[in-house]
Amino acid sequence: MRMRMKRTGLAVTLAVAFAPALAVAQMTVEQTIQIRPGERVDGAIQFPGMMGSPRQFKTGTGRIRGRVLAIDGAGPIRRAQVRISGSEVAPKAALTDAEGRFEFRELPAGRFTLQASKPGFVSVQYGQTRPFESGKPIELADKQSLDNADIGMPRGSVIAGRIVDEFGDAIPDVSVSAMRQTWQNGRRRLVPSPGRVAQTNDLGQFRIYGLPPGDYYVSATLRGALDMMEMEVMMVAGASAPAGPTASAPKSGYSSTYYPGTPSIAEAQRISLAAGQESSSADFALVAVRLARVSGIVIGSDGKPLEGAAVSTVPANREFGGLAQHNARTAKDGSFTLNSVPPGDYTLQARSVQIVTSTQGGDQMMVFRTTNIGGGGDSESGSTPLAIAGEDVSGILLTTSKGGSATGRLELDGPNPPPMGSIRIMSMAVESDGPTLGGGAATPKDDGSFELKGLTGPRLIRLGNAPPGWTLKSVKLNGTDITDTGTEFKAGETTSGLEVELTNKATSVNGSVTASDGSVLKDYTLVIFSETPEHWRLPMTRWVTGTRPDQDGRFKVLNLPAGNYLAVAVDYVPQGEWGDPELLDRLKSKAKRFTLGDGATQTLDLKLTGEY
Repeated sequence: MRMRMKRTGLAVTLAVAFAPALAVAQMTVEQTIQIRPGERVDGAIQFPGMMGSPRQFKTGTGRIRGRVLAIDGAGPIRRAQVRISGSEVAPKAALTDAEGRFEFRELPAGRFTLQASKPGFVSVQYGQTRPFESGKPIELADKQSLDNADIGMPRGSVIAGRIVDEFGDAIPDVSVSAMRQTWQNGRRRLVPSPGRVAQTNDLGQFRIYGLPPGDYYVSATLRGALDMMEMEVMMVAGASAPAGPTASAPKSGYSSTYYPGTPSIAEAQRISLAAGQESSSADFALVAVRLARVSGIVIGSDGKPLEGAAVSTVPANREFGGLAQHNARTAKDGSFTLNSVPPGDYTLQARSVQIVTSTQGGDQMMVFRTTNIGGGGDSESGSTPLAIAGEDVSGILLTTSKGGSATGRLELDGPNPPPMGSIRIMSMAVESDGPTLGGGAATPKDDGSFELKGLTGPRLIRLGNAPPGWTLKSVKLNGTDITDTGTEFKAGETTSGLEVELTNKATSVNGSVTASDGSVLKDYTLVIFSETPEHWRLPMTRWVTGTRPDQDGRFKVLNLPAGNYLAVAVDYVPQGEWGDPELLDRLKSKAKRFTLGDGATQTLDLKLTGEY
C-alpha cells in the first residue's frame, strides 16, 4: 500500500493505492480533508463507500490493566505494544512503561482480546501459553475493573543464513520468509509465519527473528529493480501517457527458492526450532533460471484495445508464497510486455484503471481509481492461465469484461434494525486460489435493495462489516439457499432474486469444563463442529469453530447456524487446526452432541477429553 499526502492551501489530499496483488480490496480511493487553522486531524480515515456509514463505538467506565513480563524470568518488558480489540470498541494500542505496565480505560461492557508484541519476542495474546494457540478473551461487565491481565512473552526463535548465487557470490536485497503449514479455508496450506520477513544485506546475510517454536520452510525470492520500476511506472504513468522507450531485459535470473536450494516445495527441508533457539546455518543458493518475456494485447468488452490497463502475473499456488508478481500497463493500442518472468504457473490478470487528475493551487495530482472494491462499478477485468517454461510467450489475447451483476434485497430480522448504510455486502471467491479479480461489494439503499457489479466465477455472499449484535442468517437465490455453497456468476449476465437475511436473534453456546476430579478448568480449547461431515469441508465454513475460555474459565460461542453439533474440550489445539476434517473425525467419538435452534442458547458442562 502506498499513501501520498499533499498539502494544497488548507486542504490535505490523501491518495491510497492498494497494490494489484490484494485479493479482495483492490481499489484506489481519494479523500480531501479540509483543515481549519489550528485544527488537529487524527484518528482513522473513513473512505467513502468502502465500509458503509462510519461505525459508532461505545465507551464506559470499565478498565483493564496488567503487566507484560518475559517468561524466562528476565522481568518486565518495556515499551511493548499492547493492542485491545473488541466488537464494541475501536482498536487501541498502549506502550508498557518501565515496569511493563499497561492500562485501558473507559471500556464498555463486552468481550475483548489483548495482544502484545515487541521485536525479538513472540507476539502473544492474553492467556496464550503455547505456540500458535488462541488467546483467552476477557469478559468485562459494566463498570468492572480487571487489574491482573498479565501477559507473558517468550523470546523469539531465529533462523539466520546466507543467500548466494550459482557462483557462490552474495545476493543482496533478497526477501526471505519463514513459512509453516497450517489448516486454512478447507485445506492445508503453507503460510508466512508471524515473524518478520527478512532481507539480505550486502553480504547476502539474513536473520528472521521473533519466531514461535515450530517447523518452518524458508523461502527466498529476488524481486529485481526492473520489477519494482515496472510497478513505479504503472503507479505514476497516466492513461494517455506514451508507452515510452523500450529497454533490454535480462534473459536469466533466479526462481523463488526453498532451503536447501530447490524451487520445489516438495523437495524443501524443514527447519525445526525450539523455544528461543537460533538456527544460523540456513545457507543456500538461489536457483538460476531462464527468464521469459510475456507480451500480448488486452481487448475491452467493446472489442477495442484497452488503454492504461494494469496487467500482472499472480502465482497460481499463492499459499506457497513463491513466485514474484510482475506488473505492466497497456499502451494506447492495448499492448503490454512483462519482462523477466521466471518459470512457473501463473494467472495473467488485466484490470482497467481510471485516472483522476486533480489540480489545486497550481499543483497537479494524479490518482488511480477503480469504481468499486474488487472490480465493481464500470471497471473491467479478465484473466487467463499462463505457464512459463523459460521461453518467451507472445501473442497473448486477453479479453476483459465488466463481469456479471446481481440485484437483491437485504432483510433485517429483529427489532431495532441498524441503518442500511452501515452494512456492506461482499462477494468472496469460493476457491481462494482462483483469480483475484472478479468480486464486488455494495451498500444497500434505504429500502434494502442492492446491486453487486463486476462478478465472475463462483462466489459466496458475505458481510463486510456486520453491525454489533447482528449476523448473517441466510443467503437465498430465488428461494434456493446458497449461504454455504455460493453460486456461479458469468460475465455480461444479470442475476436477480438475491435475498440476504440478517438477524439479531443470535445463537449462543456457553458453559464450563471440569477435570476428572470435578475442579473447574481455566486452560483448554473448545471445539464445536457440525454433526454433518459435509459441513466440515465447505469453503469459509460457518459450521466449525474453536475458542478458548475467558479469564474465569467460561466459554461462549455466538452466531452458529441452527443445527446439530458436537462439542469437545481438549488440552491444546493450535489456532485454525480445528478445521482439519481428520482431527474432527478423531474427536467426534469423544464429543457431546447437542441441538441448536434459531436464536437458541445452549449451556454445556463438559469434561476435558485429552490432548490434541
